[in-house]
Amino acid sequence: QVQLVESGGGLVQAGGSLRLSCAASGRTFSSYGMGWFRQAPGKERDFVAAFSRSGSFTYYADSVKGRFTISRDNAKNTVYLQMNSLKPEDTAIYYCAAREYETNKYSPAAYGYWGQGTQVTVSS
Repeated sequence: QVQLVESGGGLVQAGGSLRLSCAASGRTFSSYGMGWFRQAPGKERDFVAAFSRSGSFTYYADSVKGRFTISRDNAKNTVYLQMNSLKPEDTAIYYCAAREYETNKYSPAAYGYWGQGTQVTVSS
């Protein structure tokens, strides 16, 4: 198993930046495909970004392409989400997640492990 802890959320003005971190512990970090999701009040949990299980490829939701970047530091067992040019519609709780298989990386159902989430609020 793997345990995930997010950090780095906060309040930022539109156009600003934040970097989220997800620290993993437990089973070898590199055994999992890592992803970020977000959930706004009253809405479903949506895919934001993910690595392939090998870590060689990255995937992004259309709404964040060109603004968000997912990265990882295997030595620190940490995944990051750099968020630039933030918009009010990016406001949500952001979750880090880990999946054991490569299929359906865009669906929350593919991820068996989740962090507690970190709030990101973007003011207009």
